This record gives sequence, C-alpha cells and structure tokens, in this order.
Amino acid sequence: MHSDIDDTLSSGSIDPGSSGVQAAPAGWGDLLSGKNAIYALTLAGGVTLYAVNMYIATTVMPSVVIDIGGLDFYAWATTLFVVGSILGAALAAKLMKTAGPRGAYIAATLLFAAGTLVCSLAINMPVMLAGRAIQGLGGGFLYALAYGLTRLVLPERLWGRTIGLISAMFGIATLIGPAVGGVFAEYGQWRAAFWFLLPFTAMFAILAFATLPRSSSDRNEKSAVPLLQLVMLTGAVVSVSAGSLSLNAAWKIAGLVGGLALIALIAAVDTRAKARLLPRRSFSVATPLGALYLMIALLMLAMQPEIFVPYLLQNLHAQSPLWAGYLAALMSIGWTAASLLSARWQDDGGDRLVVAGPVLTLAGLALLAAFIPVEGNGEWTLLAPICLGLILVGFGIGLAWPSLVTRIYRSAPATEQDLAAGGMTTVQLFAIAFGTACAGMVANFAGIADPGGVVGASSAALWLTGIFALAPAVAILVAFRAVRLTRKEG
Repeated sequence: MHSDIDDTLSSGSIDPGSSGVQAAPAGWGDLLSGKNAIYALTLAGGVTLYAVNMYIATTVMPSVVIDIGGLDFYAWATTLFVVGSILGAALAAKLMKTAGPRGAYIAATLLFAAGTLVCSLAINMPVMLAGRAIQGLGGGFLYALAYGLTRLVLPERLWGRTIGLISAMFGIATLIGPAVGGVFAEYGQWRAAFWFLLPFTAMFAILAFATLPRSSSDRNEKSAVPLLQLVMLTGAVVSVSAGSLSLNAAWKIAGLVGGLALIALIAAVDTRAKARLLPRRSFSVATPLGALYLMIALLMLAMQPEIFVPYLLQNLHAQSPLWAGYLAALMSIGWTAASLLSARWQDDGGDRLVVAGPVLTLAGLALLAAFIPVEGNGEWTLLAPICLGLILVGFGIGLAWPSLVTRIYRSAPATEQDLAAGGMTTVQLFAIAFGTACAGMVANFAGIADPGGVVGASSAALWLTGIFALAPAVAILVAFRAVRLTRKEG
C-alpha cells in the first residue's frame, strides 16, 4: 500500500492521471471519500489535537495553580507553549526531510503525547512548564505538517477545501476544549483533562502510520536548520511576552522595542543566510510571498483583542463567565464557517476573497469599537451588534485564509515548498504571540487594571479595538498588492 502511495504521489500537485492538465474544481464529496477522506481525517485530526489542547489547558490552569502552586509563572505556561509551537513549525521542513511524511507525523504525535503526559504528572510548576514546552514543540510540528502534507498527499484541486477543513478545526476546538477542560476542572480532576487527549493522540499516530507515504516527493529541497534566526525568533517572543507581564511601563516598552528590533534583525539575517526561516525573498512585500506572509501576520494581529472579550462582556455587559466565553467563541465560529464556505467560492473568486476578507474583519472591529465600550445590562440592542462584530472578524479571516495558503504553495519555488508550508505556521504563531503581548500592553496602558472597573474596561475596549483595527486596514492595501503580484506571476 505504501509503495503505491509513494509512487503515485511523486507529482505532488498534479492529479494522478491528469497528464499535467489541472483537474476541474472538486467538491466536498471528492475530499471526504476514499483515500482522500483518510488523509483529510489524519491531517485535520492532528490540528484538532493541537487546538483542543490549547483551550483545555487555558481552562484548567486556574485549577492547576491551586493544586501545585506557581501563580507567578501562570502566564509562562502559555508563553512556553507558543515558543515551542513556533520552533516546531520552523523545524517542520527539516523533520519532513529527515523522517519523511509518515515518520515526521508519527514523531510529532509522540512528542505531543510525551508533553501531554508530563503535564498530567506535574508535581510543581517547573515540571508543568517543561511539559507545556514539549507539547508546544510537538503541536507546532503537527500544525505545520498538516499544511505541508496537504500538497503531498492530495491533488491540487482539493487544496482549498483541505485548508478550509484544517482551519475549521480551530472553531470546533473552541467549543470542545473549554467544555472538556471545564468538566474536569469542575470535579477537581485537571490531570484527567490531559489524559483525555492521549487515546486520540495514539489513534492518529496509528492512522498516520497506516496511510501516509514513507518518503516525500520534494527530494531537492534544502533543509538546513536556521539556528540563528530561531534563537532570535524565540528571543523576540520572550522579550515581548516578558515586557507585557511587567507592571512597569518602561519595561513594557523595552520588551516591545526589543521584540521589534529582533524581527528586523531576523529579516536582515534570513535574506542573506544559506539556512533560511522562510523561502527566498519572503521578507520583501514587493514579492508575492512577502505580501502573502504579511497578510497572514496582519490578519492574526487583527483578532488578538479576542483574549479580552470575555472580561469585557462580563464587566460591561453583565454576562456570566460561561456566556461570555461562548460569545467570545463567535469569532472562531465565524472563521470556521467562512473557511468551509470559501473553499467552494475560491475557484471562481479567489482574488475577491483575498480582498474581501480584511474588509469584513475591519468592519467587525469597527462594530466592536462602537458597541463594546458602551456599558449595558445585557440588552440585545448592544449584544446583537457585538455578536455580529465578533462573527465578522472571524469570518473575514476564514474567508481569505484558504486562498492565501494555496497562493503561497503556488508562489514558492519548487525547491522550497516544505519551507513555505512551515513558514505559514511560523508566521501565524509568531503573529499571535506578538499580538497577544501587544494586546496586554494596550489594555494595561488604557487602564484595564488602573483605574479598573467599568471605566477601565470601557477605555481598554475602545483602545484595543481601535488600535488593532489598523491591522486589517493595512491588510486591505497589502491584499490588492498580493492579488496583482500573484496574477503577474501566474
């Protein structure tokens, strides 16, 4: 079975039997039937593990610190997970080259399982932090490999729908993760929340072993590890994250400036390095890849006010913690819905989707800026536009996402396809980490803690939505450039 797969998939992006002619657009039935369905289940399942784990861990961490202590290091459980994920995404191309698709996926799954087991057995916070870092590394591999393997095991006409399915897993995880974590935390069994993931991890490892090809068709790809860039990337995340945790404004600014300086240095080094973090010329907005990667970063920045939405809904709109959490999930639900729908639309209107995505995201943030800062008592005259705004932010990102990913595949040089796929996840995760830290800075400067209360929450809501609306506004301009460049290239 595997030898057949290895042979028939050597063309990567061409449908077997197509004689080099691109096949007609396919429907969901083509993806969700036969071997394609098994591949889709394997790749989407790995991403689901990664995403569900994020929400489970966030939900149970208050119970964790009550049991084993370490409140001072509470935020670092997330920081180290994200750093590990970024490193995993950046090293995915090397892992794929070394172990092949099947071996890479199994290694990533086992690494994720090991981290999960360490977390479940943690007797103190240092052990928990080590487990979270290992989890993040394995999870970053799984997430990046899902994108990288899409173009290896599936025909090009199914790429858009596959990326839509993978993206949809985050919306599903938003509903599953907090529910699972909440149930175990409610009964004081936070360790069991991590154990819950292990059988599913084993199942997907077995599925990967039984179905994925042993070797990659990208035999000429370079896979040197960009050690210097990875060190600086990690330093940038830690700098901004550490700055955001400080109560001193000077340290916050220093952390942000340090992070920005390291980003600029990464761009300068990667452009000239033999071992690169991203494909050649990816740091130049004058190239298709540069414009597409920048759009991914900007769209990820646009959704970072989400982390404060539950707090703002509770303090300004009289919502219970449960309802506030699920209303905040509307952003992810919007992303899921749009990712699934856009896979159908992109065959005829991919250019329009790339531009329309940030437009809708900007409209959503404008609605949030207008209505979240206004204090209410739960009346739907305020909650309805807030809900619509949350949906639009996520819907806009999900609408553009499959088109952005498939364009990166097509724009990357043939010898840097794995690097391009891993680069998408690296850019996405770094933008999330950077944006989360910046959101914390903005909220603190706006007074969410001092003076706090309704006044502080209202001020923070306005500043968060207003400042982060700049990201999709810039993304609209970049979108036009990306469309023009990819058309010219095509």
